[in-house]
Amino acid sequence: MAAPRFALSGTLGRLNLSQGVRRSQRFASTSAGSPSPSSSPIRTGLYATAAVVSTGLLLAYYFDSRSAIHRYVVPPLIRRFLDPEGGHKLAIGVLRTGLAPRDTQKDDEILKCTLWDNITVSSPIGLAAGFDKHGDGIDGLFNFGFSWVEIGSVTPKPQPGNPTPRVFGLIDGGVINRYGFPSEGHAWMLNRLRERIPSFFQPADDSRASLRPGSVLAINLGKNKSSPPDSINDFVTGVRTFAPYADVLVVNVSSPNTPGLRGMQSRTLLEELLGGVSKARDEAVTAGVAGRKPKLVLKIAPDLSEDEIADIAAAIRTSGVDGVIVSNTTVRRPPGLKDPNQVEVGGLSGIPLKPYSLATLRSLRPLLPASIPIFGCGGISSGADALEYAKAGATAVQLYTSFGFDGAGTPRRIKDELVDELKREGTTWAEVTRKAIAEKSLKEEPPVEPVKAGKGAVEMLVAEAKELGRLLDTFGERFRSSQTGSGEVNADAAVAAAVPPSS
Repeated sequence: MAAPRFALSGTLGRLNLSQGVRRSQRFASTSAGSPSPSSSPIRTGLYATAAVVSTGLLLAYYFDSRSAIHRYVVPPLIRRFLDPEGGHKLAIGVLRTGLAPRDTQKDDEILKCTLWDNITVSSPIGLAAGFDKHGDGIDGLFNFGFSWVEIGSVTPKPQPGNPTPRVFGLIDGGVINRYGFPSEGHAWMLNRLRERIPSFFQPADDSRASLRPGSVLAINLGKNKSSPPDSINDFVTGVRTFAPYADVLVVNVSSPNTPGLRGMQSRTLLEELLGGVSKARDEAVTAGVAGRKPKLVLKIAPDLSEDEIADIAAAIRTSGVDGVIVSNTTVRRPPGLKDPNQVEVGGLSGIPLKPYSLATLRSLRPLLPASIPIFGCGGISSGADALEYAKAGATAVQLYTSFGFDGAGTPRRIKDELVDELKREGTTWAEVTRKAIAEKSLKEEPPVEPVKAGKGAVEMLVAEAKELGRLLDTFGERFRSSQTGSGEVNADAAVAAAVPPSS
């Protein structure tokens, strides 16, 4: 049997050799000017077309975040091949490279939003904490068109968070997560923040930590699982560490995934916490950034009773806190959810959260003065959703789950829809929020004006002194004439004589 196999091998070798000779001859004739199928106009045209299409797709990906590829191609592919946390990590990795798409459109003036008297942003659409947990993609997120980017939560010491799997998407338009504050710690985040500051940067009195006009950078502060549940030290440390690098510091006592954390929303503990972080903020050295004093904002849960909301409002009013975010995720599961993942433990975000978040906002707004803004967060996936929050008394809004589902173009799409809604009603975002907040907020008592020691005040005091002297003289004369013959004083008659009759 061996001989035939060798014979077959030799035959195949001769065939391969003859084929190689013919290919060499063909190549030689082509080099000499003979036509070749590989250089035909059809094939060249196909290559050129493929190159043009590829370039167009690349440009659409990079320079137009509104491109359909970002909503209908990229997110579904990621969900198809990666689990939710894997897709999340991929997105952050792309942001770190600087190759993520960007929003090149300028925000319409109709969207301009005043957060506080000295802080105005180009639109009310911000990104909630939890997407960029470690500060890896700050500038890429601003490039998507968010006017508020909130990074974190960050804890003082590194911690891994809860075991995986810990993120679950729902077909109901929501996400359940039990991340449990995975954090690289304060030192890691601090390095990230310092890396993005240009070496030639010279901060001015009104400079933003975002390093961009019309935008703010917020840092969400959490606490380690290993810390005592009722201790405020982790938050105080966070304020002292990040005050020089933030426009806003967010105190997060509302995550359902850290044992005991929501207990800090009780009035006694909350008053101690807010007093401590306010003092730390006021004392923080701002690393040479003259004039910047970060705002302090509290983030609360949507699962509070009316009494608990009233207690939180009372603590906020006396603490020096500058604003409130309503709300974090909910531990409740609304009826009608269809996805089997609804049984997973954790906080629910997205469309099913919206009714709870709005209800909490509507309960809190009448308990706070207009000077304390509320930022709406929960289930916002359209311009109409954002406007609904504004009419309930929110100053601005934040996205999270809809951004994860619909991709890079989400902030621009929602802003465009919001512009259409506002133009249809013939108004602006600022007008809507100003009216709603004025109508729904706690009415503050006007301060009592002190008496100014001007010319009019002095003249009034002199006139009152003269009138008092005249009354005393009249009283003395009538007192003497009211004495009885026995020398005793008729006191009743004297008093009656001294008091002038009423008109």
